[in-house]
Amino acid sequence: MKSRRNFLFLFLATFLLACSSPASYTFTSPSGKVEVTVSQGDQDSLFYSVKVEGVTVLMPSCLGFQSSDGDFATGLRVKEVPEIKVISEQFDVPAGKKVFNAYQAHEWRMVLANREGKPLEVVFRVSDDGVAFRYEIPGGEGDSVVLLSEATSYCFPAETRAWLHPHADVKTGWCETQPSYEEYYYAGVPVGTAAPQKAGWSYPALFQVGSQWALVTESGVAPPFCGTRLACESAGGAYHIAFPQPGETTGAGDPVTPTTVGPAATPWRIIITGSLSTVVESSLVDALALPSEVEDPSFVRPGISSWSWGLLKDGSVNFDTQKQFIDYSALMGWSYCLVDVNWDHQIGEAKMFELLEYARSKNVGLILWYNSSGPWNSTVYTPKTKLFDRESRLAEFQKLSEWGVKGIKVDFWPGDGPSAIQYYYDLLRDAARYRLMVNFHGTTVPRGWSRTFPHLVSMESVRGFEFITFEQANANKAAEHCAILPFTRNVVGPMDFTPVCFGEIPRIARHTSNAFELALGVLFQSGIQHIVETPESMQRQPDFVIDYMKNLPAQWEDIRLIDGFPGKYVVLARKSAGKWFLAGINATREPLTLTLDLSVIGGGDFTEMITDGATPREFARMPFQPENGKVTLTIAPLGGMVAL
Repeated sequence: MKSRRNFLFLFLATFLLACSSPASYTFTSPSGKVEVTVSQGDQDSLFYSVKVEGVTVLMPSCLGFQSSDGDFATGLRVKEVPEIKVISEQFDVPAGKKVFNAYQAHEWRMVLANREGKPLEVVFRVSDDGVAFRYEIPGGEGDSVVLLSEATSYCFPAETRAWLHPHADVKTGWCETQPSYEEYYYAGVPVGTAAPQKAGWSYPALFQVGSQWALVTESGVAPPFCGTRLACESAGGAYHIAFPQPGETTGAGDPVTPTTVGPAATPWRIIITGSLSTVVESSLVDALALPSEVEDPSFVRPGISSWSWGLLKDGSVNFDTQKQFIDYSALMGWSYCLVDVNWDHQIGEAKMFELLEYARSKNVGLILWYNSSGPWNSTVYTPKTKLFDRESRLAEFQKLSEWGVKGIKVDFWPGDGPSAIQYYYDLLRDAARYRLMVNFHGTTVPRGWSRTFPHLVSMESVRGFEFITFEQANANKAAEHCAILPFTRNVVGPMDFTPVCFGEIPRIARHTSNAFELALGVLFQSGIQHIVETPESMQRQPDFVIDYMKNLPAQWEDIRLIDGFPGKYVVLARKSAGKWFLAGINATREPLTLTLDLSVIGGGDFTEMITDGATPREFARMPFQPENGKVTLTIAPLGGMVAL
C-alpha cells in the first residue's frame, strides 16, 4: 500500500511539472501538503514561492547570488529539471530534540545557466514540514570562486506578523563580545519592520501567515562558508540574506564572504512551515545537516548538571564550593557539575586534579570552562589562550583526557565569518578525538552541528538566565521571553538557557513563580541541562518537587506541542524512556484556563500535577486526570505546571 501511495505522489508531481509552463515548475512534498513553484521573472531572474495546504506562505522570492565568476542572480535560464529523487533517511542526534529521527522528502535538481552560459544548480528539497534549497557551484580542481553577495530572499504577504531577533553589530556590548545571539525577540511585529542595528535579524525568524507559520533559518554551514542572517531592511516584507559584518573573524582583515575551491554546495536555506506544532516539532535543521563525523559517539552522555556561577558568580569558583556542588549533583542523581570561569587561578591545576578525584568518587563528571581566546574581544576570564592555537589546544585536550574531564564549555566566539566557522569545526574535531563533550557560549545559533558532531551537546545563543541576575529589566521580561523561545530559538537546536530557580536573586525581584521555573526543565531542551538552583534552596523545596528534579531527563525521544502562542503561553510534551513529560507556563498576568487535547500523546499516563500554591513561591500538588484524552486546567498568572 505504501509503495502505491509513493508512486501516486511521484506521478502527480511529475504531472504538475509536465503541465507547468516552460517558465514555471511546481514541486510538492511527499503528502502534497507543501508546494514550491519556481518561475522566471523580470530580467530573467528566478523566483520561488511556497504554499502550505493552499495558503501562500511565501510570495515570489529571489534566488541566486553574485560571485567573482559572474552574475548568477539575473539572466538565469533553466536548462534541465530532472525527475524526482525520493529522500528517505534515518539518523541519530543524541543531544537533539529527538534522539532518533526519520526524514522523507522529494528532491529536484534544477540545472541553470547565466547569460554567459556558465552553469549553476539549485537543489530543492520539499518535505511535509518545510522547504530547503541550496546552490551547487561547479568548478574544476583548484578553481576559486568568491561569493560576493546572495540574492536569496523570503517575501511574506503584507498581513504577516513576525517574531524577530535583532542581530547585534560586531564588537559592541560587554568587552566587544557581540554578536552572541543574546537579544530579545521583537514579538508579533509587522513584516517590513526595520532591524534596530545594521547587522539585521538573526536566525531563526518566525512568521505567522494567516493559519500557517514559517520559521526561516539555515543548516549545513561548514568551511569555507560563513553563517548568514536576514538583512536590516525588509521593504514590502521581503527579507534578504546578508553576510557577516567585517570583523566577525578570528583574525583582523580576514574575509567575511566565502571563497570556494572546486565544486561546492552552499548551506541549506530553510523554511520550516505548517501549523505551529509542525514548526516546534520539526527536526528539519538536523535532517539537512552534514552526517556525523564521529565514528564512536558512545562518550556522548546527555544529563543534568549543577552549576554554581549562575547565582553565586565568580567567587563561587573555588575548591570548597565546587565540592559542595559535586555533592549536590550526587545527592540529586545528576551526572555532571560545571566548574566555570577562572578555575585555573582560583582552584589551580593541582587542586583541580584533587577535585576531579573527589567527583569521580561521587560518580559525577566535571565540565570545565574555557575562553575561546583570540584578538576579537577584550575579555579577561581564564583559562585563555589555550584553545585558539591548535598545538596548544591538542596539549590541553590531552591533559583533560588524562584527567578524566567529561566536557568543556567554550565562551566568547568572534561571529559568523568563514574563519570563525573554521575554528568551530577545528575545535569540535579535536574535541572528538579526545572524547570531550562541548558546550558553546557567547556563540552563533545552532545550524545542525549537533548531528555532524554528536558531542556538541548544547549552545547558548540565547538571552539566558544569567541576564536576569544582571538587571531588573531582564527579570521584568523573563516570562514573555521564556514563552517565545520554544517556538523560535529552541526549535533549531539545543539551548543552554540554564533554567530552574526557586530561590530569590540578590537585588532582583523575580516575577515568575516557582511552578513556572519547574516547568522550564522540560520546556527548554539541552543535551546537558545546567540547573541554576543552588543546593541550599533546592533542599528547602517540598519532597515531591525534589523527587521531580531528581528524575528530570536530559535526553528525549519525541516532542509534541499541546497548545501555545509565542510570548503568551506554551504547553509541551517530551518523551523519555517511553514516558511522556508534560509542562506548561503562562506568561501573562491573568489566570489562563485551557482545555488540553492529549490524544497526540495517547492521553498521557498522568494522575497528578505540580502547580502554583497559595503564593508564587509555593507549590501545590493536585489531581490531573484526563477524560477521553482531554483535561481542563487553570495556570496562575506568570505560573506553571508539570504533570506526573
